[in-house]
Amino acid sequence: MSEPVGYRRDSQDEHPPALYEGYKSTVLRSPKRLPIKINHTLTEITGPLFGHGKLQPGEDDLSIENGEEAQGQRIFVSGRVLDEDGRPVPRTLIEIWQCNAAGRYRHPIDQHPAPLDPNFVGQGRVVTSDEGEYKFTTIKPGAYPWGNHYNAWRPAHIHFSLFGPAFVTRVITQMYFPDDPLFLFDPIFNSIPDESARQRLVSKFDLDSTKPDFALSFKFNFIVRGRDATPFEE
Repeated sequence: MSEPVGYRRDSQDEHPPALYEGYKSTVLRSPKRLPIKINHTLTEITGPLFGHGKLQPGEDDLSIENGEEAQGQRIFVSGRVLDEDGRPVPRTLIEIWQCNAAGRYRHPIDQHPAPLDPNFVGQGRVVTSDEGEYKFTTIKPGAYPWGNHYNAWRPAHIHFSLFGPAFVTRVITQMYFPDDPLFLFDPIFNSIPDESARQRLVSKFDLDSTKPDFALSFKFNFIVRGRDATPFEE
């Protein structure tokens, strides 16, 4: 069945390019030669679907580690995964990873002088419902310096990975928070040429789904194709 004329944009302005000189590491890692087509084998087509292990209860809650609460502002991040026609994408694995409230990742490469939180690992997984819904409980991440240029700071963000029916259908993106003053200075955010596409990476605060005396709430939907698609990394 052919796609409706004019529905999907031909322009690539909604996705960040592989090479964006303001984002220094893309100069080194972006392809320098034309791609070579390699036919898919059964391994790529059929798996792995759920990473290295079976999804366990509690992986949707990053705010608790070994029964102890993480430091920082507790938040909910929830929404739906949809196709270009607004139909839900069910049973999709979503992974997230992020820094802690002080702006530091639990990773040996991250050595900037911010404290590690012993009760925050910074990664989680869920599978969408039959209606394409997902929800995480986590801690709002902090901004952090990243050495790309003089006085470079990343806006607060959460990384997302979505898997379709096979490993080769994985897409990766980032979610930001409303009204961050660092948007103007971040080359990763600004590598997406289209302003409306950039705004689709910004979550929306939702008072109705907050939990009094417990957590604020942010809504963020993923649209995997079409004219309103969420920008994904190449």
